[in-house]
Amino acid sequence: MSKGRSQPSPPLHEDTFAFIIHPIDPKRDVSRKYPMLGKLPAWLIDYLSLFFPPVYISQINGLQSPATGRSVTGWFIACPLTPARMMSLPPQVVYRKIIQTGRLAQRLGARVLGLGAFTSVVGDGGVTIADHLDIPVTTGDSYTVAMAIEAITKAAEVMELPLPSANVAVVGATGAIGALCAEMMAPQVSEMVLIGRSVDRLNQLADKLGASHDAAIAATDDISRLIESHLIITVTSAVDTVIMPHHLRRGAIICDVARPRDVSRLVASQRPDVLVIEGGMVAVPGNIDFGFDFGFPPKMAYACMAETMLLALEGRYESFTLGKEISLSQVMSIDKIAKRHGFELGGFRSFERAITESEIASIKARSRADQSQDNNRLAETSQPIN
Repeated sequence: MSKGRSQPSPPLHEDTFAFIIHPIDPKRDVSRKYPMLGKLPAWLIDYLSLFFPPVYISQINGLQSPATGRSVTGWFIACPLTPARMMSLPPQVVYRKIIQTGRLAQRLGARVLGLGAFTSVVGDGGVTIADHLDIPVTTGDSYTVAMAIEAITKAAEVMELPLPSANVAVVGATGAIGALCAEMMAPQVSEMVLIGRSVDRLNQLADKLGASHDAAIAATDDISRLIESHLIITVTSAVDTVIMPHHLRRGAIICDVARPRDVSRLVASQRPDVLVIEGGMVAVPGNIDFGFDFGFPPKMAYACMAETMLLALEGRYESFTLGKEISLSQVMSIDKIAKRHGFELGGFRSFERAITESEIASIKARSRADQSQDNNRLAETSQPIN
């Protein structure tokens, strides 16, 4: 329990939701709830995570739609497993732990459950979890796609990068989120590179997109092809980072949707000419109090969290996004619902902190200065010899 709080009794009204979180960075995230436990070595926290029961984190209050006046109550609950544990354990063991956490949500009185981070990735994308619970389950991936596209489009705008002439890369393009991001970006850009582990599946997606769009679309398992791209959406299920400073061209814009992140922190320290943003941070309406610091500014949420809230506000107690496939109609539908209830892009974040307008201006200036130097050097080396 947190600071002496006990689990509340189920509410008398029915407008409720719960969202599962779990430790991604073991020491940092466990310390948010249990400061003493967070002092243990990361490897020991990772090992012990299998033996901890589901954890009640906090009650979420103050969420209200400005359009309808409807208010909902929610809860954060935690599955104690780390990403490394989820990837190393047999799927049935991981399922059992997530289902136990979902049953805690049921006891609290939640009418819809959202799966956060790796709990939505493991196995069949929530299908088995939903089959073993009495409440609907959503991964939040539909609204995650909508906000990722809005975020990278807005970032291109502020960096003055015209989309029609841009080359965009999607890393993890064979996953549900990646494939749909590629589908939504293809009509807007001139070139696209699809990157992932299965070239056969990437080629199938490239053929599908190429048949209906004018963009030149390539498929590869070579991460070094990122050097070609102005815009990058990355959404792998890797436990470790996959994008390093040398992979990126000057002035690149990267939207990192993955949790754990795909982009190395070295990019922040070594590449002041590129803009890295997290997948869309959502500003939530009302005077919402999450009751727990999960690393975001007040009134801000991940898009996957927001999808669960939206279903409760809308009274749509259904498994909205489930499994390994997402349709464009699902993305359009949840985005429309979000706009009606006052949810919107809440600015940019990078490596757990907000990015200011002055920082973006500095990145833009640095990328242009570096490009100008490159052009000057190229002009000097191409001068004829007398």
